[in-house]
Amino acid sequence: MMQKYKMYIDGKWAASESGKTFDVINPATEKVIAKVPLGDARDAKKAIAAARKTFDRGEWSRMTVGERASYIWKLADLLEKNSARIAKIESMNVGKTIKYSLQSDMPFIVDNLRFFAGACRTLEGKAAAEYVDFSAHGHHVGLGTSIIRREPIGVVGCIVPWNYPLYVAIWQIAPALAAGNCVVVKPASYTPLTLLEFAKLVEEVGIAKGVFNVVTGPGEIIGKEFATNPQVDMISLTGDTSTGREIMKQASSTVKRLHLELGGKAPLIILEDADLDAATKGAVVATVWNSGQDCTAATRVYVPEKLHDRFVKLLVAEMRKVRIGDPMKKHVDLGPMISERQRGRVEAYIKSGIQQGAKLVYGGKRIGNKGFFMQPAIFTNVKQNMRICQEEIFGPVLSVIKYKTLDEAIQKANDVVYGLASSVWGKDIAKLMKVANSLKFGTVWINEHGVLASEMPHGGYKQSGFGKDMSLYSFEEYTNVKHIYIDISGMARKPWHCVVYGEP
Repeated sequence: MMQKYKMYIDGKWAASESGKTFDVINPATEKVIAKVPLGDARDAKKAIAAARKTFDRGEWSRMTVGERASYIWKLADLLEKNSARIAKIESMNVGKTIKYSLQSDMPFIVDNLRFFAGACRTLEGKAAAEYVDFSAHGHHVGLGTSIIRREPIGVVGCIVPWNYPLYVAIWQIAPALAAGNCVVVKPASYTPLTLLEFAKLVEEVGIAKGVFNVVTGPGEIIGKEFATNPQVDMISLTGDTSTGREIMKQASSTVKRLHLELGGKAPLIILEDADLDAATKGAVVATVWNSGQDCTAATRVYVPEKLHDRFVKLLVAEMRKVRIGDPMKKHVDLGPMISERQRGRVEAYIKSGIQQGAKLVYGGKRIGNKGFFMQPAIFTNVKQNMRICQEEIFGPVLSVIKYKTLDEAIQKANDVVYGLASSVWGKDIAKLMKVANSLKFGTVWINEHGVLASEMPHGGYKQSGFGKDMSLYSFEEYTNVKHIYIDISGMARKPWHCVVYGEP
């Protein structure tokens, strides 16, 4: 049955100011499954004002860390109880397989919440001691105790992508809330449903109104309001690099703090001594999870010349085992693309690869008459300057590239504008570490591709953005650092004002 949703603003469920809605479809069936408010700048302003008022009142920001942690922990418990229902909605909305949504996404989301519920109780200032103190101009002025505090930033605008609409949202929401901030979240228009379902759980847990707000509608309008509104102190965006550039330009007018996790073009390097069967399976998984719509997905495999033909044969044989179809069926491995537009974009890249001289050795075709399904595609004879090797496709397209020396493989792997994730496969630990240390990517997996942990940071180099998701590094990004100085030398020292005026 088609569901009708409202936005969640200041603890209330609200229609858009315009009264308009938009349709949300199931990419596997192309049927409308929900109607959602079509918000605009007025709705965003209302949510931002509510978050600002709540933050300034201190109902959440001045709460003890133990109290905040208890709310977030209860939220994790409630989400865990509702996992099956929300995973089903996620699969219907995104097109990802139900086994992926239920067995991978949901447990990790719950774990993230619990991690940050605990993390907020261990936040350290890292300095509290007596120092010989100097003025801003270098004058020795006495002895004092200095303390470092970490405080919440204020109002955080979270912009969430369509490929992991709740999973990635929690990467932003959990540390922001745990640190004491108030948030306004804009889900992607393709996939707003699970974030709205999460808002129901926030309401049920009893978090104060205005702390958590969800505004639905077009990114170019609501995102711009986030970026230019002076009441927003920080923007956390996960999206493509072009969107990140635009947000940076817009946010410059108010000099906001930015947290940007952007595009990727992950390489997978196979060494000569690698377990080729394991590397092949790893490459397939890293290509097809979430229909290849993942910024950390493997897109380029660098393989030694002498292993190339054998690897390609193994790769094609393994890729043929991938079961494509209705993502709600438990045996299915690969669901549809998110939209007709996205499938067309991927097909345009496949056509570009063929036109530029790469050889399509497997797949790349549409499947069926309903839903945005397509086969994964494998290319060989790929040159480093081809678009399929350089640009983010965001679909299940894998390029296989020969190399002669390890230095060549490293150089080519780094020869893209992105630097989010990468992997290397082999047995010689010295060579593996050489590669890992040389790759200009925020994450390097060894004999694996795609593993994440709530305790470890995730974020990129270069045009993959800046800032870390998950881990204490992420938590710290949602805080301001304050230095507090306490004079303990009393009248025994020469007052600081005497250096500026008065006594010589």
